Amino acid sequence: MKLLIAIPALNEEQSIRGIVQRSLQARQYIVENSPVTDVQITVVSDGSTDATVERAMEFADRIKVIVFPKNRGYGAAIMEAWALSDADLLGFIDADGTCDPRTFAPLCQKLADEKADIVLGCRISANNSMPAIRRLGNQIFALLLATLSNRMVKDTASGMRVVRRSVLPSLYPLPSGLHFTPAMSARAMLCDTIRIVEVDMSYAEREGRSKLSVLRDGLRFFNVILSTALLYRPSKLLMPGCGIFLLGSLLLMIAPISHYLATRTLAEWMIYRFLVSTLFAQVSLLLWGASGITSRIVRVAIQQEIRTASSFFYTWIRTPWFWVVTGLLTAAGMVLVYPAAYQLWQTGHTTVHWSRFVVAMTCFGFVATLGVLLVIDYLLDLVDGRVRYLMKLQ
Repeated sequence: MKLLIAIPALNEEQSIRGIVQRSLQARQYIVENSPVTDVQITVVSDGSTDATVERAMEFADRIKVIVFPKNRGYGAAIMEAWALSDADLLGFIDADGTCDPRTFAPLCQKLADEKADIVLGCRISANNSMPAIRRLGNQIFALLLATLSNRMVKDTASGMRVVRRSVLPSLYPLPSGLHFTPAMSARAMLCDTIRIVEVDMSYAEREGRSKLSVLRDGLRFFNVILSTALLYRPSKLLMPGCGIFLLGSLLLMIAPISHYLATRTLAEWMIYRFLVSTLFAQVSLLLWGASGITSRIVRVAIQQEIRTASSFFYTWIRTPWFWVVTGLLTAAGMVLVYPAAYQLWQTGHTTVHWSRFVVAMTCFGFVATLGVLLVIDYLLDLVDGRVRYLMKLQ
């Protein structure tokens, strides 16, 4: 089993010689203490303008050196090294000297023992020198991903990990920038077919100036996590919104309902609450429906990677209760507007209170929305059948 250690480097002249020497020295240790039988090392200069390339070339007889004339990004450098290697296990380590290459031994052993697809070195431990602001950021990202995926990885942005080549099709595409690592972690944690584990490791103070911008790259990390979650688990993002709007709708109606129960009258000031409350209720229903529809689309499009059970949306929309609810809503709307319609037909005008129209239109709006969702659900049945048929032909 062959391991590739990719070392992406951008203007790391102070540390590149040291990390290459340590990686070469770690080769034998990795072979003796893991299932790995051979270790390759590739340095990728990502548009460096200092002496990084010259210092890496000092070891050209024992390592491969790839030179990008222009900066293409941290992730692009790693993926290029991976693409030009035939190794079974693909690893990478930062060029700044913060990680010990000997750690690849326990990483590879853990990968084999746990039959995992990805194993990463976890820097979130007592024995490391990570700056407090970066530690906090990593903990926030870890908590966010754990909430979205129901799986826990403490260091989602670790710059040292090992990946099985066989799992790359399920990971790609990945971004070319510094958010390459959290994007990989997010995809692995949200994909049902990828197993990701971690091993605690030491982490030292870096050599040279960090390329990471806490604010800019932090926002990129946050964006890539949410984007990946939206791809694999859209309901995790949409359903909280559904609950918030539903709660808002109910809270707005507390005062009108209390007033009506006390006086058996409806005041003009209530119209604003009625209208906003019905709007919130409609948005809540739309988000609930969107959660079910998008989850179904994901299962159709990437069914090889998703094993989650059908949501409550599909458990309910395909039962007789769907027709009971839509029938009751339709009947309620008709009962509410019938007096006004009859009076209008008889006299040409109506004196029926506005509240009846607001509630009736809400009922009819719910029925229309549910009807559209049912049609989309049927359409997705047809698409799902077609996709499954085409997959059998491959």
